Amino acid sequence: MRILTMSLLVVLLTSCTTYLIPKSSLIEQLAPIDSTQLVNKKVYGPVVGQYQYLANPITTILCEDKNGEPQTLTNSPSIEMRVTETNNMKTIFYFDRILIVDGQLVGVRSRFAPFVDKQIDLENIQLIEIQDGKKNFRYAE
Repeated sequence: MRILTMSLLVVLLTSCTTYLIPKSSLIEQLAPIDSTQLVNKKVYGPVVGQYQYLANPITTILCEDKNGEPQTLTNSPSIEMRVTETNNMKTIFYFDRILIVDGQLVGVRSRFAPFVDKQIDLENIQLIEIQDGKKNFRYAE
């Protein structure tokens, strides 16, 4: 019983809080950004030392908690976004690697294979969830 209680406590204390981003808010936050505004980011990762990639310049993310209250997250390379489409397909992107291009959400799904990207028509997005995945990625400032 004691082990079960301790295990439950560890899970509760280390779990990630999930927030929501209304589709209209995501579009509003990303609309002013195009590929010419991407910034070069140097990142330290858990496996590979330092590497770099182009990222969107958003520093804070406007979202909502489960009660619909406004929240602000600081963007980082460990922020993950899960998009559920109207057909219930789910895709996870890294938030700093997404853009809106020609009515589609375009993003990268892997830090280690940047060619693994995906496009989702904005009209097919049903739900957008966001959380800090607590992965050991950090920007080299």
